Amino acid sequence: MVPAPAVPEIYEDELLSAIEARAESLQSLRELGPPDLVHLIKQPNKAPNKQVGVYHHVTGIDASSSASLAAYINTLTYSPHDKHHKVVSGTYCCYNAFSRLDMRVQVYIPGTVESYCIDERGDKRVATDELWLETYLCSVLRAYSYADDGSGETIKKIVGVRRFNPVTNTESEHKFLDAAERLFFNGWQLGSDPEIQVPNLVSNHLTTGLLNYIHTTGRYASGINLFEKLRTRDAEISSLLARVYIAADEEVKAVQLLHEAIEELPMDYSLLDCQADFCNKKGRSDLALEIAKRSVVSAPSEFGTWARLAEVYVSQERWDLALLTLNSCPMFTYQDKDAPRMPDPQKVFLPPMPEAMCDEIEDSNVEDMEHVHPHLRKLHAAGFKGTFLKAYMLLTEITEKIGWDQLLRVRSQVFVMEEEYRTEKGHTMPRSASNTALHSTTPTTNGHGEPEEVSESEDAAKEPAAAGDDIEKPSSTVAPVVVKAGGATDEPASPASTSDAPYTTFQNKRLCERWLDNLFMVLYEDLRVYTIWRTEMAQYRQQQLVYKKSAEEWEILGELAERLHHPEEAVEAYENCLSIRFSPKAMRGVLVRNERTKDVRQVCGALIRLVTWQYRWYSEFSPYLLYTIRKLIEEEGAVKIRSIIQGTSLPQHVLDLTHQYAALCAAFRSSGSDG
Repeated sequence: MVPAPAVPEIYEDELLSAIEARAESLQSLRELGPPDLVHLIKQPNKAPNKQVGVYHHVTGIDASSSASLAAYINTLTYSPHDKHHKVVSGTYCCYNAFSRLDMRVQVYIPGTVESYCIDERGDKRVATDELWLETYLCSVLRAYSYADDGSGETIKKIVGVRRFNPVTNTESEHKFLDAAERLFFNGWQLGSDPEIQVPNLVSNHLTTGLLNYIHTTGRYASGINLFEKLRTRDAEISSLLARVYIAADEEVKAVQLLHEAIEELPMDYSLLDCQADFCNKKGRSDLALEIAKRSVVSAPSEFGTWARLAEVYVSQERWDLALLTLNSCPMFTYQDKDAPRMPDPQKVFLPPMPEAMCDEIEDSNVEDMEHVHPHLRKLHAAGFKGTFLKAYMLLTEITEKIGWDQLLRVRSQVFVMEEEYRTEKGHTMPRSASNTALHSTTPTTNGHGEPEEVSESEDAAKEPAAAGDDIEKPSSTVAPVVVKAGGATDEPASPASTSDAPYTTFQNKRLCERWLDNLFMVLYEDLRVYTIWRTEMAQYRQQQLVYKKSAEEWEILGELAERLHHPEEAVEAYENCLSIRFSPKAMRGVLVRNERTKDVRQVCGALIRLVTWQYRWYSEFSPYLLYTIRKLIEEEGAVKIRSIIQGTSLPQHVLDLTHQYAALCAAFRSSGSDG
């Protein structure tokens, strides 16, 4: 049995300031809430009148009752790193996103346990069984929502979070799915992913968490059973059931179900979207097209329906309509997950777990951006999230298929360009706030992942001529606001229209949305830097010189190549990064490549290192890593995978951490785990 990750300790400057800060933040919480807060009060053995407050955050602890939370606090009373203090009391805070309450359990050592809840105004309330049920479900969903994907990005966001697996066997699964069934029709209250404008019955954090759990563990039968029961109460849930059928390789059942459900609910966009996605992935974009169009008509204000239609047009290589559809996507400001807002600590103690200590994966968990070239630092696509990220990925996919020059040609065919507008209207465009964006190049990204404009002259002054300058810079399109300001009477057609009208004449062209125009500039910058990198690499190789970059720069270049759909170049950059120092992001990139090439030994090697790094930073649970091991066992068999892991030349205590993940698959009776 592998011990739990070590316990990080963040020392308060003022006693109880962390608890007070959490209480103050309750009003601003929007969705699932932050990770659970565990606050301990310690006193020195030799000075009982002096008290010290320490805290850490945690996810995945069973929050179904005050007893289970009190039990967690009791596990913290002994610290191998601090023998000069003793814990005299502890408080566990767990957010209930359904009722918008913070559930609290206070443990006095030795002594009593008190449980209550705090509302947004700071008033105490009684903790009922119904509230504990809601809290438990929120706790499981948070464990999946705040879990790291193996790249370390989530772990680096919040310091000192212990991450546990909330569902470790079939018994705890039954408890989770039972709670989900009882509260399913309240799931919309939890909010939804940033790409969804309005949370509904089938698009919310509860359904996302359920699908994520089923996908991670491969417990398709349990998911099918749950959604079958719920579908009898509302036919709309058929879309979720169909997705599980497809994931479980029960495609015939999925097709039949979708057919029946759409006959009953012909304009349900979640059903239509599921059907369109299935047809498109099966190479039947001709069938997917009409379905996707109906989905857009059904939910014109949702980003996902427009994005699906754009995907279908990309599959059909109808680049003009793909761009026009992308231009019509409603874009939403990105809302990040609820994060703890804590006062500055007095000090932070991050002890390593002895079992996770390994020289090969030693990593400070701090990025040193001083060693990064300014050009690489301002690649704004790396900051895109939500709808902007998905739109950008569609744009890069088109570019990868047809090339940058052809993309610019298609763009000028369908959108009104600035020069064209001037010529047609004889209109001199004033330099005003309404069209400043027309004269911009590289946008920056704000905290929400939305593009902003940067002055062209400033940008040009900063950048010397380089190899990437032979990439054609996109010329400016006309912003809709400029057309309105100019008082044009016969302005181009609305961008919402995606008809097959010819674009040869000015009147039939569309106005490009400013955000999409900015994405073109971001893509141009990505391509320019990528071209410079590859050109320089080729020149150095020709001269038999070593091309030197810092680890951080190689990591950024790997991400850049990934964004632009150059997997081999991405892996090359990631491997160069790993040759300098360990990086979970780079290792994950290498893992993905090895999965693609079916190199089982290399996949296992990468997995061992990623699992160990996760344990080092207090995470014993990553859905992505669990899924990867499950798929390996499914394809190769548990005995072979265990043998490969055991045959690795790393310390046994490190290998045991990965064996723990394999044991989870056995507990869930995953395919292949018995042989």
